[in-house]
Amino acid sequence: MLRKLTERAHSERGFTLIELLVVILIIGILAAIALPAFLGQRQKGQDSSAKSNARNMVSALESCYANDSSYGNCASSQDVVASGIEVGTGSNQVNLSTLATGSYQIVAKSASGNSFTITKSGSGPVERRCSSTGSGGCPSSGNW
Repeated sequence: MLRKLTERAHSERGFTLIELLVVILIIGILAAIALPAFLGQRQKGQDSSAKSNARNMVSALESCYANDSSYGNCASSQDVVASGIEVGTGSNQVNLSTLATGSYQIVAKSASGNSFTITKSGSGPVERRCSSTGSGGCPSSGNW
């Protein structure tokens, strides 16, 4: 039996066209399955970065509030400036849209296009919302 396999291996010169087409078809099917899954993970990673920036900005604002007892002047405070988080309205930036005595609103924009908002109104609870529910790192409930 082993001799027959050895003889067959020596007599064949390569792969047939059918064998090559089957291998190419299998690779194509695997790529069609893997590519959308990979792109979804990339978007989730970009969204996680934006969420992290928003949460870190909350820490910087709370540190400023501990010194000034107001969020009003925190946009230019050393706590926010030295945080290393880019402030602005563009992608991968955090926008400090509303800063008042006892409230704030932070909007972090992801590279994937999703926006993540953290809002604190007075002594009420902190609310976290996202723009595109059900995509990337934004759950279908809209709260993160």
